[in-house]
Amino acid sequence: MCNACKSIPSPTDDRVNEVAMRLLTTINEAGLALMISLGHRAGLFDAMAASPNVRSDQLAKSAALNERYVREWLGAMVTADVVLYDPQDQTYTLDPAYAMVLPKGAEANMSAMFQFVPVLAGVETELVNVFKHGGGVPYESFERFHEVMADMSDNTVVSLLTETILPFATGMNGKLEAGIDVLDAGCGRGHALCAMAKAYPNSRFTGYDLCHDTIEAANATAKAQGLTNIRFERNDLTSLGADADFDLVTAFDIVHDQRDPVAVLDNLHTALRPGGTFLMQDIRASSKLENNLDHPIGPFLYTISTMHCMTVSLAQNGAGLGTVWGEELAVEMLGAAGFQNVVVNQLPHDIMNNWYVMNRA
Repeated sequence: MCNACKSIPSPTDDRVNEVAMRLLTTINEAGLALMISLGHRAGLFDAMAASPNVRSDQLAKSAALNERYVREWLGAMVTADVVLYDPQDQTYTLDPAYAMVLPKGAEANMSAMFQFVPVLAGVETELVNVFKHGGGVPYESFERFHEVMADMSDNTVVSLLTETILPFATGMNGKLEAGIDVLDAGCGRGHALCAMAKAYPNSRFTGYDLCHDTIEAANATAKAQGLTNIRFERNDLTSLGADADFDLVTAFDIVHDQRDPVAVLDNLHTALRPGGTFLMQDIRASSKLENNLDHPIGPFLYTISTMHCMTVSLAQNGAGLGTVWGEELAVEMLGAAGFQNVVVNQLPHDIMNNWYVMNRA
């Protein structure tokens, strides 16, 4: 036995029982995560928020769903203490505290993020293969990923853009109102850019994304909203070749996924006019594992890195930077790309994101 192994004490019976109970709790919470995702997509939390003290048949009717499935879903919610149950009247009520965070219309909606659990589970077999043989799992393997990201963006970005996020860049709202040129790099389905185009009709907006389906969805959204100051194009950020055409460049949670993040940052720096502003959202964490031991969602961040962010980059023979590349490395790479005066902003209620603001000289 190696010397290091000798220094690790054998677990006591109490410790083994503690671990076993934790794992039982984990499997219960994993089941709850799936049920929250399902409830979010099926509109059950919204229906329950509108109708307390409701029977399963009444809830199914109001949500236009099958009663038998609704009743079984309610069983999961009741045993997880999310829904209150009156056995005498056989009625169900969404716990008032959960009603503040689970319905889609809630100000602090959290149910959308649970969709990542089934999305990531869908590529587990492919991941086992790349664990054995290397390589990565491509974007195309992730069913609904862009849809879920757009749903999350509505909560974490779109709802906060004009009043909270854009003001991180001093005077930016005024510049947008007067009229400037804006690029959203890795725009996805374009929800954030469409929100900006609607709020600032005097400015001109461009969205680039690698995936054809997201660009189609973004253009459809812009057309449906009647926006004429916006365009979306399929473009590879690693070979952008853009001139200094933009006064503001945004990148919402996309840099760490890239095949070549160094080239992307260099290209975004080049895309800015002198004095232009780069606003980057990325994960709020440290580059050092030992500094993330108490991170409130540390296990989830490393999970989504393993099962999506790192592997989609490696699928392109990329850097595989990963979700938890961290603030220290981000600041270093931004400086190497030529950005000046990098400021890291955080929102008090947001445990997941950093908001980096910087300029091109």
